[in-house]
Amino acid sequence: MPLQWMRRVRILHIISSTNPLGGGPIEGIKQLSRAMCELGVKVEVVSCDAPDAPWLASSGLNIHAVGPGLLKYGYARRLVPWLREHAGRYDAVIVNGIWQYHALAAWRVLSQSDTPYFVFTHGMLDPWFKRQYPLKHLKKWFYWPWGDYRVLRDARAVIFTCEEERLLARQSFWLYRVNEVVASYGTASPPPGDVTPFLNEWSELQNRRVILFLSRIHEKKGCDLLLEAFARVAAEDDSLHLVMAGPAELRLLTALKTEARRLKIESRITWAGMLEGDAKWAAFRLAEVLCLPSHQENFGIVVAEALACGTPVLISNKVNIWREIESDRAGFVGDDSVDGTERSLRRWMGLDQGERAEMGARALHCFESRFQAHRAGERLIEIIRENTQ
Repeated sequence: MPLQWMRRVRILHIISSTNPLGGGPIEGIKQLSRAMCELGVKVEVVSCDAPDAPWLASSGLNIHAVGPGLLKYGYARRLVPWLREHAGRYDAVIVNGIWQYHALAAWRVLSQSDTPYFVFTHGMLDPWFKRQYPLKHLKKWFYWPWGDYRVLRDARAVIFTCEEERLLARQSFWLYRVNEVVASYGTASPPPGDVTPFLNEWSELQNRRVILFLSRIHEKKGCDLLLEAFARVAAEDDSLHLVMAGPAELRLLTALKTEARRLKIESRITWAGMLEGDAKWAAFRLAEVLCLPSHQENFGIVVAEALACGTPVLISNKVNIWREIESDRAGFVGDDSVDGTERSLRRWMGLDQGERAEMGARALHCFESRFQAHRAGERLIEIIRENTQ
C-alpha cells in the first residue's frame, strides 16, 4: 500500500467509553492506533466519557470526551453536535460496538454526510446472547429495526475480526443486511520485561506451574468451569497454581471464592485483580499456559497477548479464533464445559518439557503470522481504501 496515501489518512474511532475496565474493544483500539500511527496514519477517538474521567490522561490516545454518558445506554447530548462539527475532518470514522447511543449518533450524522463510516460489532451480534438472555434479546428486537439495523445497513462495511464472528452474526436477527468484511486483529509485541518484580509481589507463585486466567471475571468467561476443572486435576501435581486476574463485580467474585473454598482449592488460587502494563506481561511470561474457557468470546485480545509471549493457550470452541489456534497447534481447544476444560488441562499436563517448549514456539509463530497489530493496522487501512475509492 502506498506510504504517501497512508500518511494523508485521518481516522476517528467512536466508542461509548474508553474505560480500560471495558475490556477488549478499548484495548483493541489502543493497539490498532499505535500500529497505525507508526504507519503514518493520524488516529483520534471520541467517547461519551466525562471530560474529567480519571483514565483519559493515561490512555495514550487523543480522546475527545463529550460525556458524561447517561445510564447503560450512554446517552451524551453533545455527541451529535460534535460529530456534525468535526466529522468532515476525517477520512473515515470507525464505530466500535453497538447497542449504545454512540452507534446511533454516528448513523444520525454520518449517513447524511460524505464521511464514510465503518462498524466493528466486537461480537455483540453473537447468538449466545440471544440464548443466554432471551428477555434482553426481546428488548433489543424493539430497538433493532430503527436503531442498529440501520447503523449496520448504511455503513460502508461492517468489520468482523474473524470468519467465525462473521458467520455467527447472521444468526441473531432475521432483519439483517450488511456489507461484511473480515479484518485481522491483534496486539503489539510485548515490551522487554522481567518477572522478578511480579514474583516479589506474589511470592506464593515461586516455583509453581502457573495456569493463568486473565480477563474480565464475568459469567460468560467460564470462570466457574475453570475452578471445577482445576479442582479435578490439582491433586495430581502439587506445583500447579491457578492465577485469576481481572476486574470483577463483588457479587460474582464472592461467589467464586466461596466455590473455591467448597472445592478445597482456595490455597491454590491467587486472585490478582486487574493487571496492566508490566504486571500483565509478567503474568503472561510466568504462566505455562493461559486458560480461557469462555461461553462467548468474539476474538479474545488476551489470547493474542499470550501468544505474543510464546505462552500456549487452552480455550473453548466458543472463542471465535479457536480454528486458528487449533490449525497452528498453538494450544488446545475444548468444549465450554467442565469436562471440556478438564480435558484441555490434562492434555497440557500430559506433555513433556520438550513438547511444551515446541508448543510455545508455535504459539509465538501463530501470533507473528496472524495477530500482530501492524498486520491488523495495514488490513484495516486496506479495507477503508477499498470501500472509499
